[in-house]
Amino acid sequence: MSKQSLLALPFLLVACTSTPDTADTLAREAAKSVVSGVVATRFPGLDVAPVTDCIIDNASSSEILTIARAALTGPDARTTETIVAIAQRPETVRCIAQNGFDVFL
Repeated sequence: MSKQSLLALPFLLVACTSTPDTADTLAREAAKSVVSGVVATRFPGLDVAPVTDCIIDNASSSEILTIARAALTGPDARTTETIVAIAQRPETVRCIAQNGFDVFL
């Protein structure tokens, strides 16, 4: 069994026995870890938590799942493109600005 398979095993076990709300929470938390890493890499020294929350809050369910998969496999160019696209949406930009981040403006 590969290392990635072993890492995925707890997520799969929980997903099989969990409610939809629990599965959504797990996916969002996994996606947050990926988004935080991408934001930290692109903007070193920035407090990534509020930016990450804005990106996650403005992502669709399918985008959350796509990003969450990268928690197991590592982010690739597609993952980064998805995160950047969400970050550029007007609703996300407003969220970031409302949380005190004029870095992007």
